Amino acid sequence: MHTVAVLALNHVIPFDLSTAIEVFGRTRLPDGRPGYRIRVCAHQPEIDTGAFTLRAPWGLDGLRDADTVIVPGTATPTAPLAPAVRTALRQAAAAGTRIASLCTGTFALAASGLLDGLRATTHWNAADQLAAAYPDIDVDPAMLYVDNGRILTAAGAAAGLDLCLHMVRRDYGSAVAADAARLSVTPLEREGGQAQFIVHDHAPAPAGSALEPLLTWLRDNLADPLTLDDIATHAGVSTRTLIRRFREQTGTTPLQWLHRTRIRRAQHLLETTGHSVERIGAQVGFGSPTAFRDRFKRTTGVSPHTYRRTFSRPTDHEAC
Repeated sequence: MHTVAVLALNHVIPFDLSTAIEVFGRTRLPDGRPGYRIRVCAHQPEIDTGAFTLRAPWGLDGLRDADTVIVPGTATPTAPLAPAVRTALRQAAAAGTRIASLCTGTFALAASGLLDGLRATTHWNAADQLAAAYPDIDVDPAMLYVDNGRILTAAGAAAGLDLCLHMVRRDYGSAVAADAARLSVTPLEREGGQAQFIVHDHAPAPAGSALEPLLTWLRDNLADPLTLDDIATHAGVSTRTLIRRFREQTGTTPLQWLHRTRIRRAQHLLETTGHSVERIGAQVGFGSPTAFRDRFKRTTGVSPHTYRRTFSRPTDHEAC
């Protein structure tokens, strides 16, 4: 039987811990036999989860002959990783064990050197932190999960379900995975990626900076077909100077900033109004519905219609 060792680090996130235990623990083969044997392991006698104290029945020795090791996320992902944990993860990887992280558990794999040169994901809110701390990792915050074969990483929260079900499908096929998904009351395949959940705020600019009036003007005129020359003319500078100042103060270009701001406004309208997708595209400055759909999907990973189905809330506005 396939053995899954779930490694509980200090300040483990209970949701991530239970996700792995529940998905693998409830998986049944066509003849009714369990598909997995579960071990909850820890590197110290008691683990503080914040909500309760956990006493795991297995120590790090539970990782040695496991077929899969799962590392759930923690509330303190940048805390130093215990040397014994780092050694245990490296030894498991060297032995060919499949190792997967959920949410911020990616930081433990990174600290162990298991993600160097690989693509990985984590909770979108921690992705920049991961990329800054480990520049040798290709961090992709848009993905629900990344499968590198023996090393896998999942984004935050519910994305752990997606990755666990993906591993069940790899191990036992789609029929067994579909049954496990039904027990979890979740689709086996979700549309889109993590990008649709990311809040795309305006690129920052220091309060009182020279760009602040220009950014306000851009937000107030999103519906207009603005070009780089239009923006430079309004700012009273050359296009070269405009681009340089934008890069210095926002880290991006004027048109990239404008596109992001338009999509963020469109997300708000999709969530809060019943306006048609075509009308919203025009309201935020896209010249055609096709251009709007293409840019929206490129930015969020899903179509405007899918985004609305996912995030819209009851409204008194009428579709028009």
